[in-house]
Amino acid sequence: MSKKRILYVEDDETLAFLTADNLEQHFEVVHCANGKAGFELFCQETFDLCVLDIMLPDMDGFEIATEIRKRNEEIPIIFLSAKTLKEDRIKGLKLGADDYLVKPYSIEELILKIEIFLNRSQKNIEKTQKSYTIGSFAFEPENYQLTNSKEQITLTERESALLLLFIENTNTVLKREKILTSLWGNDDYFSGRSLDVFISRLRKIFKEETHVRIENIPRVGFKLVIENS
Repeated sequence: MSKKRILYVEDDETLAFLTADNLEQHFEVVHCANGKAGFELFCQETFDLCVLDIMLPDMDGFEIATEIRKRNEEIPIIFLSAKTLKEDRIKGLKLGADDYLVKPYSIEELILKIEIFLNRSQKNIEKTQKSYTIGSFAFEPENYQLTNSKEQITLTERESALLLLFIENTNTVLKREKILTSLWGNDDYFSGRSLDVFISRLRKIFKEETHVRIENIPRVGFKLVIENS
């Protein structure tokens, strides 16, 4: 798997060397020493996350972030700064930054935050890109929507999560306990009754779909069966 690409803009030569050296153990790092060059590089290449110092020559971190957000609303941005004023932190976050670390910062903390924001960003990408076909329905998990030529059905968040779990395990038996712990975090009596209600609702939705059914596996769990039409 290729490493995620980080745009790192920092004019302090020593700090930049130490930080980049550590980050490169986990990511592909492209370093720029001034703001204008960093922003131009962002426009020319593809990155997964930006780490920006605020006090930079030619174009400061706030200005870079403002321009980046005009072009990309999703890419994570982390500010690094010697500025400790609350007003500066608030300004950075209002510009769309995901976090603001004050120098001197911990490399371990920076790496952890980068990993968290990259994971979150990847999940968001996967979530918005994925849609599924179930019989005559198109299922959009992020919108909790089931749509076909006749109707549009809005599921609850839990119903949508249940259906997605079934789809990700199509034609595979899912144990009742696995479903309950995945959706509720436990397998107590009340969660079990809720699951039965959700199963009934999904069966009702798909009752006209001759190639789609949710089978009950006695004393084990359930299975979503989708047959080739």
